[in-house]
Parts: sequence; structure tokens; C-alpha cells
Amino acid sequence: MAISLDEAAAVLRQAMRETVKRYSFWYLVQGVLLVAAGLLALVYPFIASVAIVFLLAWILIVSGLLQGIGLIGARHVPHFWLQAISAVLAILIGLLLLRSPDSGLLLITVLLIVFFMVEGIAKVIFALTIKPFPNWGWVLGSGVVGILLALILWTSMPISADWVLGLLLGIQLVCEGAALTYLAWQVRTAPAVSGS
Repeated sequence: MAISLDEAAAVLRQAMRETVKRYSFWYLVQGVLLVAAGLLALVYPFIASVAIVFLLAWILIVSGLLQGIGLIGARHVPHFWLQAISAVLAILIGLLLLRSPDSGLLLITVLLIVFFMVEGIAKVIFALTIKPFPNWGWVLGSGVVGILLALILWTSMPISADWVLGLLLGIQLVCEGAALTYLAWQVRTAPAVSGS
């Protein structure tokens, strides 16, 4: 027995609503933590920007070292040299980021543009999926803010990458955290919603 596309969409929406309701406490905790992290990034945008670069640098260095350690005694593993080159590149890129955080800020600014755009699009799609859910518009607004932040960052990238990165990250975290917190709070206190 086949079901129509509309029926399948209704089943999917209902499953998403039930999942959000079931895990609403964790969405609430995640939202509050995102707001707190976002406020810190807004208060200290340059520190947040540089911290992102240093965090990425250390992640690359540690992962390269761990990958290299994992390759000790594994010379006969397929593609050994490709894995060894990957480990060395991770370490080198991490060291370059530590040595020149300004260049790292430009690189991460480009990556953040992609992140904000993808995250914004994902939130818009998620909001439209749960559309009749109470306050779904907050999630939609969060997605639109992510898309707008990506566009703002793209237009001012070379000049203000030092502080814009932390500032925009703070704004995005606050918006996303507020949307999740509000959605989770409303789900916990609202009566059940019928399908479609």
C-alpha cells in the first residue's frame, strides 16, 4: 500500500514534533548555553575571533600528532604515505595558524561565511518542516539571521575580519540559542498539536 506525498510529509512532520517534544529539556539546555556563549563573544569579539583561530590550530596539531602516532609501525597499511602527508599537513597548518593568527582569521572568516549560510538554510528548512508547531517562526527567523550574517560578513571581509568574526559568531549563537530556548520552552508548556 502506497501513501501519498502529502501523507508522508504529515507523518514526517508529526515525527519531528514528537522528537522535539521528547528532547525539549536538552534543546532548552543547549539554547541557554548557546546564548551564554554568544553573549561572551559579543562582549569580547576580538578575543573570540583569535580564540577560534587558536582552537582550530591546536585541534589540527593534536589530530595530526594522533594520526602520526597511529601510523607508527603501520608502514604496510594501504595509502600509508597519503595518511602520513595528511598528518604532517595538519600539524603544519596548525603551526602556521598559531604563528600568523591574522591570516587564520581571514581563512576562518571564509569558512564562517559558509557555516552561517548552510546553518541558516538548514534552520529555514527545519522551521518549514515543523511549521504548524508553536512558535516555529522563531526558528525561521534564526535561519534568516544566519543567512543575513553570511552576506554581511562577505561584503566586509578584508577590512573587519579581526573583530567581525567574533561579533557575528556571538550574534548567531545568541539568535540560535534564543530560538531553541523559546521553542523548547513552548513545547514543554504547550498542549499537543494536531498534524498538518
